[in-house]
Amino acid sequence: MNLNIEEAFRTYLIESRELLQQMEDGLLTLEQNASDKELINSIFRAAHTIKGSAGMFALDEIVTFTHHVEHLLDLLRNNKCQISGRLVEVLLASKDQIDLLVNLAESATRQSPAQSAAERELIHQIEAFCGAGKAAAARPVPEAEASVSNGDAANQGLRRYLISARFNNDMLSFGNDPIPMLKYLADMGRLLGCEAVVHGVPPLHALQPGICYVGFEAVLESAATQEAIEGTFDFVRDESDIAVLCLDGDAAARLQKRLAALAEPAELINDIWQRLGVDVMVMGATTAESKAADDARVDVMATAHVASASAPAAAVATSTSSGATPNKRVEESVIRVESPKLDSLINLVGELVIAASGAGSDAVQSGNTALVERLELLTRLVERVRDAALSMRMVQIGTVFHRFQRVVRDVGKELGKDIELVIEGAETELDKTLVEKISDPLMHLVRNAIDHGIESPERRQAAGKPARGHLRLSSHHESGSVVIEVSDDGGGLNRDKIIEKAIARGLIDRASNMADKDVWNLIFEPGFSTADKVTNISGRGVGMDVVRRNIAALRGTIEVQSQQGIGMTVRIRLPLTLAIIDGFVIGVGAAKYVVPLDLVIECIDLGREEYQYSNDRDFIYLRGEALPFIRLREMFGIGASHRTRANLVVVAYGGHRAGLVVDSLLGESQTVIKPLGRVFEKLRGIGGSTILGSGEVALIIDVPSLITKASEINRSLHEAA
Repeated sequence: MNLNIEEAFRTYLIESRELLQQMEDGLLTLEQNASDKELINSIFRAAHTIKGSAGMFALDEIVTFTHHVEHLLDLLRNNKCQISGRLVEVLLASKDQIDLLVNLAESATRQSPAQSAAERELIHQIEAFCGAGKAAAARPVPEAEASVSNGDAANQGLRRYLISARFNNDMLSFGNDPIPMLKYLADMGRLLGCEAVVHGVPPLHALQPGICYVGFEAVLESAATQEAIEGTFDFVRDESDIAVLCLDGDAAARLQKRLAALAEPAELINDIWQRLGVDVMVMGATTAESKAADDARVDVMATAHVASASAPAAAVATSTSSGATPNKRVEESVIRVESPKLDSLINLVGELVIAASGAGSDAVQSGNTALVERLELLTRLVERVRDAALSMRMVQIGTVFHRFQRVVRDVGKELGKDIELVIEGAETELDKTLVEKISDPLMHLVRNAIDHGIESPERRQAAGKPARGHLRLSSHHESGSVVIEVSDDGGGLNRDKIIEKAIARGLIDRASNMADKDVWNLIFEPGFSTADKVTNISGRGVGMDVVRRNIAALRGTIEVQSQQGIGMTVRIRLPLTLAIIDGFVIGVGAAKYVVPLDLVIECIDLGREEYQYSNDRDFIYLRGEALPFIRLREMFGIGASHRTRANLVVVAYGGHRAGLVVDSLLGESQTVIKPLGRVFEKLRGIGGSTILGSGEVALIIDVPSLITKASEINRSLHEAA
């Protein structure tokens, strides 16, 4: 197997950023729940994995800095350091520094002098938490200090470990290398000795450079835990034979077990261990019975050149080294796929959908019953392939929501506000493309809520509210759409102030009698702001109009609800996917259109008398309620029809209903959405195009914009009443 180094490096970058996000989420949670030991362990593992992987690519800056962070986290794990707000601040800043180093590694650039100075200051802060003695123990020991006595080592909390490694032959092919592992071990303490163990070397003519024939036996003196040392081999553990044995206390049983497990002769391993400073004496069996009972057993008596540690230290050594630590990680069946490959698959599935639809139409026209039945089966299978392909692009919106925990914390502290972020519906799934593009609009809404919405603790208490404000991010599915809400319990929008600003800018006149909804929509006008002062967070009057444009570009809608003194909610509705949908085909004149099937409620024959339909009004009474409708012929400028009967397609979106008057109902169809292009961006009522099975081009109805138009009709009806 030939290793693609560039591909492996891209994978490292992706995984590192995911782990950094896990670190950030964990640290923010840890600030609220300092007693969660498993959370500390998960943060440590994330930092450890980033460091270990960086070593594989010789990213020394990342390895060196993350080593300091890892040591501090190790102290936290062992209750040698207490969690505080300031400590979390330093660890969050450390996460940001690692993120910077990863970005620099991606661009193959180095830190600027200012960035290097900031890193050194951060290291000093980390070492201040670690303590001078513990921080020194975490750094590699210079050669001049290598003569430290065993008694001194024990007093400093150092322990000695025998590290026995036999690697899988293919490890080099997967980008792993024993040399960086040894360097990594040396960074964790002091390597007292290392002996190579060569195995399975073929004749020279059969030697393969991609095969690993070398293992090693090494003795490490370190303050690190056994688990941390074992973590060095996380990437090769499953395919290799790795053992880390603590030489403190009664090491004989552990060494005996390891000796019996190795393929090499016991005498060879004994010689190696003796050269490493581990005195071993092989004891033969004394009786025939014991030899028969355990023919393969080799009794070993070992004495390490280490002074006896204190009782607590010995207890720790015994409990942590009684055997190989079980691997608690659960392997996930996940395969990473590059986005362009997934997009290509979706495009091919779209073409398959169109082709299957066309074949189905031809089969129906041919009158061949057997062929029609076979193609119906094919169509069902294509639908399943389509759903499976689309599900691959669906990701949980929680990946975006959780990024705002840091924003809420940092911006809240900057403004002197105590704010809690509440996340609901993080498991809601939507198209990956939508998730990527919704992040920036949500960021603006969250920062606005923190700056403008939620009051200071003093003002909240004066108003009879709790000092701590609440910002809620939630999402759920509704009528074939995803609804995302950003709400706060702050002061809400000031209607009078908005109207005053709008009048000053000439957006409305003083005589306007506007509904609340129309007043709230003024905040989406370009350059509109009611902020009394401009800050580095908001108040410049840019952003909300961009938010609305970005949401509209995703075929979504945005609306605002507010109560002064109570709070404000911004509600965003987005389609589940931008690729393939189930559609309902309608005819208007000679043209054909597609309505998203999820938004269709029912279809009605308007020729029936009970619906009181006439050509001189824009609503009918449906089950006792006035239902506004839109004549698509008039809206799209299609000539008069010779038909005497019309049909009404009732659609719903965002809690509102409306009717679409059409000429004919042509049935369901799988619809591949094709964008219209920039020329038709502002075309109202049309959201895209598709190719029908017959080969005809059909336009896709933009139901949300038509619902908005129908709502205006409905409002005028109520005002007239």
